[in-house]
Amino acid sequence: MLSELIAREVKDPRVGNVTITAVSLAADMGVARVFFTPFASKNPAEQVREGLTRAGGFLRGEIGRRLRLRHAPRLEFLIDDTADKAAHLTGLINRAVESDKAHHSDADTAANDDAHADHPPDADESQEPV
Repeated sequence: MLSELIAREVKDPRVGNVTITAVSLAADMGVARVFFTPFASKNPAEQVREGLTRAGGFLRGEIGRRLRLRHAPRLEFLIDDTADKAAHLTGLINRAVESDKAHHSDADTAANDDAHADHPPDADESQEPV
């Protein structure tokens, strides 16, 4: 319902399209932390958050009215950076794997070179055919 309200009712140009990724409701139901990710937004995430915060009173009232709540929770909007953190960690892992592959490849090449240097060619290999 909240994502629908944001998409259809919030007129603040800073907001644009957002994806609500999670909502955490306090035990006393006084505050709802709304995690969001801007989707194809022209504005920086912080400006989107400011727009949502500005619309928070309206959204709180609409949620209370539609759900017939006596006391709707105050909405606190937080930028969800989980996807960015996951992408960063994936990049780090990929670089570590590539570095490890390169290191093992270099070590294998060096080991093969050392193995061939220690052994003279076989007698069959050194003779020319008659």
